[in-house]
Amino acid sequence: MSIVIINNFGQYNHRISRTLSYLGIENKLISNSTSLEDIKKLNPEGIILGGGPSIERIGNCKEILGNINVPILGICLGHQLIADYFGGETKSADVESYAQIEINILKNTGLFEGIDDTLKVWASHKDEVVTLPESFEVIADSDKCSIEAMKHKDKEIYGIQFHPEVQHTPRGGEIFENFYRICKEYPKN
Repeated sequence: MSIVIINNFGQYNHRISRTLSYLGIENKLISNSTSLEDIKKLNPEGIILGGGPSIERIGNCKEILGNINVPILGICLGHQLIADYFGGETKSADVESYAQIEINILKNTGLFEGIDDTLKVWASHKDEVVTLPESFEVIADSDKCSIEAMKHKDKEIYGIQFHPEVQHTPRGGEIFENFYRICKEYPKN
């Protein structure tokens, strides 16, 4: 059992895998064109939808969201895919930025268990979620973006605009450990 990382061609997808390995979390990085059948054969405990440059190159990410019942964490493009799939909206940001920012943690549970009320993160704001899906709640915001992180109200599906896998997010490892704990506690079918 492991975390399956869906590679959406983002520059940091391999770093997600290395970070999880460093934390002792078994993981497998796979192409976003891997069939649902092959993903299910991997028996994932959780899935991370990685970042990427373009909504046009998302492979089968939406099929994964609709057909695999495990906790899911979307990072950057993965966050936006989750929002779009569940009826939210993503647009190009008014002001593009790619920098370390401070986000406000609105819920210190789940993904942000044990994290302070503010957190320094490395975030890309080229595109961002501008309309929250009805079935989600905002769990972090910033002065740059009103939806830095979100969670499905009834399911263990999370989206984050920032990158926990880079050193500019000093507590990113804790976020991955929290996600892994959520995966281990999730009821198995």
